[in-house]
Amino acid sequence: MVRKALDALREGRPAREAALTADERPVFHGLQLITAKPMMYVLNVDEGSAATGNTHSAKAETFARERGMLAVVISAAIEAEVAQLPPDDQEEYLSSLGLKETGLARVVRAGYQLLDLVTFFTVGPKEARAWTVRREATAPEAAGVIHTDFEKGFIRAETIAYDDYVTLKGEAGARDAGKLRLEGKDYAVKDGDVFHFRFNV
Repeated sequence: MVRKALDALREGRPAREAALTADERPVFHGLQLITAKPMMYVLNVDEGSAATGNTHSAKAETFARERGMLAVVISAAIEAEVAQLPPDDQEEYLSSLGLKETGLARVVRAGYQLLDLVTFFTVGPKEARAWTVRREATAPEAAGVIHTDFEKGFIRAETIAYDDYVTLKGEAGARDAGKLRLEGKDYAVKDGDVFHFRFNV
């Protein structure tokens, strides 16, 4: 496995391009090689090219894709302008430019994809919180992100899909519609899950 990384480096390629088996990957990640880190290109274009990119950004996107990397096109000028606007005006401004969301939102989404992360939510009477875990983390692992005691004493997770939570206007509506599920220790967290963890310490 180390030899494969060395071979890639000697050929002038980053370590992330080494042909590794699934069994070799965990050990390989333990080496903490800089060129093994995931990489993303953020391509800054003029305001007129923000929605579609331009010839230069297209070449960079192709370069990134051929190497298994992500590329996101943004316009720093537009991002600076959006940051100055009140939230109510931001959507209208972006729409006038043919954009559905900010470049920052696209960069964050691409970063989550690159790092293989998902978001889950906890909702209480006083606040709603978003938490981040790796994709396919189990419900107890997600509970442990909030507090280690939650993972140790995990019993079950009352779970609602995000779309159901919003459409049915919260936990009560989701429960009445039969959309609240009880999930156990083997449940793999899905992006957008809304959890209420039951635990015993």
